[in-house]
Amino acid sequence: MNNKTLKKSVIWLAVASCLGILNSTAYAQEESETLRSDNDENTLEVIQISAERRVSNLQKSALAASVIQGDDLAKLGIMTVDQIQFSTPSATVNNFGQGIDFNIRGIGKAEHNTQTTTGVITYRDGVATFPGYFTAEPYYDIARVEILRGPQGTFVGQNATGGAVFVTSNDPDIDGSHSGYIAGQLGNFKDKSLQGALNLPISDTFAARVAFNAGSRDSFYNIEGPYSGDDGVRMGSARLGLKWEPNADLSVLFKTDYNYLDLSGYPSDPIGSENSPFDITANADIKAVDKFVRSVLKVDYQFSDGTILRSVSGYQKGNTVYKSDLDGTSLGVNTFRDDLDETIYSQEINLISPDTDTFSWILGLYIQNDEYYFKPGEFVIGVPEGNPLTEYSLEGYNPKKTQAIFGQVTYDISTDLELELGARYSKSDTSNDVDVMQYGTPIESVQVAEFSNLTGKLALNWDISNEHFLYAFVASGFRPGGLNVPVGLGLPEPFEAEEIMSYEMGWKAQWLNDHLRTQLTAFRNDYDNFQVTIGYPDYPVFGIELNTPETTKMSGFEAQVQAVFGDFSFDAGVSWLSSKLGTFYATDPRVAALGACNPETGPASESCIGLAGRDQTYAPDFTFNIGLEYEINMWQGLLTPRLNYGHVSEQWATLFQNEALGDRVESRNVLSGQIAWQYDDIVVTLFGTNLTNQHYVGAINSGLRFAGPPKQVGIRLMKTFF
Repeated sequence: MNNKTLKKSVIWLAVASCLGILNSTAYAQEESETLRSDNDENTLEVIQISAERRVSNLQKSALAASVIQGDDLAKLGIMTVDQIQFSTPSATVNNFGQGIDFNIRGIGKAEHNTQTTTGVITYRDGVATFPGYFTAEPYYDIARVEILRGPQGTFVGQNATGGAVFVTSNDPDIDGSHSGYIAGQLGNFKDKSLQGALNLPISDTFAARVAFNAGSRDSFYNIEGPYSGDDGVRMGSARLGLKWEPNADLSVLFKTDYNYLDLSGYPSDPIGSENSPFDITANADIKAVDKFVRSVLKVDYQFSDGTILRSVSGYQKGNTVYKSDLDGTSLGVNTFRDDLDETIYSQEINLISPDTDTFSWILGLYIQNDEYYFKPGEFVIGVPEGNPLTEYSLEGYNPKKTQAIFGQVTYDISTDLELELGARYSKSDTSNDVDVMQYGTPIESVQVAEFSNLTGKLALNWDISNEHFLYAFVASGFRPGGLNVPVGLGLPEPFEAEEIMSYEMGWKAQWLNDHLRTQLTAFRNDYDNFQVTIGYPDYPVFGIELNTPETTKMSGFEAQVQAVFGDFSFDAGVSWLSSKLGTFYATDPRVAALGACNPETGPASESCIGLAGRDQTYAPDFTFNIGLEYEINMWQGLLTPRLNYGHVSEQWATLFQNEALGDRVESRNVLSGQIAWQYDDIVVTLFGTNLTNQHYVGAINSGLRFAGPPKQVGIRLMKTFF
């Protein structure tokens, strides 16, 4: 059986299993006012979602999403954003160290620069974080992670064309005790880590919570050559939370995080190398250090009629230092280094009505300023380094500003039928105030671009019963364009904004007195103006970012299931995606070419490539994940073995789909597991990730391949206290 047949078989098996469960258990459904059976403790917990700025039941929300509770992150082997792709459908994460390509349903980010924004927004405690950088921030003392699929933005924060990830840490608990936890870990590669948290109820109206995470490990790599760097990982993080509730109407929550992440470097070697991706050579210094702080102030005030006025203010400042060997070998001297600062200020204001009436609504205002500062002499590509005639350097500022007003209204047509209507007007400004030295030629760039758009969402929700919920919606999304880096051809034109029109239908159901839940989703996306780097149409020797001239058609299916039967539980997800690029001609900037190439008309030639019908980048046609768990009363405690498996099929890193240049990112099959033994307030866990030790490419960038993590095993000890 070939891979394609196997994928189709798994998809149909997942669908048939869900439908079979529906048919065989429909007669057993009972009407109930609660989501849990009153006489059976072994049922699924109610999953709440807060991404829409009000808390709601996931099974009754008109969106496709996965919610992972904080206690389950370790079970799933999730310590950073990379591992999310193995625990939720339709997600891919390609991490090349200093940057990340996070895509949901094939939409997110495909180009690696500061001007290209991301279509998948990551929020930390309600604030949109750095767009694609500073990605190694660890997950510790987390309450939940919510992964939303599809366009977002009519009810919160930044625009998102592909989806959004909400990471929420634990709040201080005013009514709680002096409680918390401490956890330590030892593993291979001399892995050592320690984390913990403490809740401090200081008074009847005020509480604090402190949390920390620290760790180190040796490098995954064996590097030969006259390089320096890559001594492994050294990291430390801390968080302080303060909560004040002087009365029932006012709540003030402040959190501040600090992260120091010394990753030593991001070793890599050329695409197509036959050696192990962990055995490489290098003759240039490598380095990777991220330092950043984030502060969030959230204020809620509830009026007498139940309406809530909410303010979410954010301040983030980070510094990243990076050095690499661009050819990934010891044969030449091709280096890159940068040292840049990024500062983000954001402010969101929400007015949220009570949701107990026939008509409810949310209004919002959002402002964000994001500025990059490239320090003089610190952004340099050198062949070799130190010679101005063989270097490309850049310095200056790249500020971006976003302003938006949005709202969403909900109207109960009847007790079972609900109408949702949302709209958002966004305006984005970006500018370059940079000086470039291009191989001895000075270039000054002072350029401004502005983008605006009106997006919306119309949804119809049918609450058939307490156990069954159907929804259908049409929604649009918008991602602003940006400015091209100047080259010796004058100032290139900006690349335009991306737009998406999404159509989605979903069915969420509960079965067997809520021992089993299912989510089935079908969607179609019309994706316009995909932002892509190609050879300059008139001078292919230079690269330029522009937009594909015709619509990319994308459609797919997703299924999720969670179940618990006595001591046995499992969860699974599957997705299938088809994407086809519209008419588009382009020159691959990595390949020598002569002659012009019009993106709309060509003409087709050996170097002017017709790309119509090709897959969207970072859009695997198939993903699958499953987790199995069983609880056993043993040794006066509870023994819980668990296995997790995640599969992400092949994907293309560029539209040119040139396998000789490494554009095919091979499939990923990651098996992880753990055995946890809990005795009272102590938990001892033996764990392993990537147990088959698959050597897979975690990302491709600048002709280099970056390996995903190898097998890691260890033991973890945690003690909670109340």
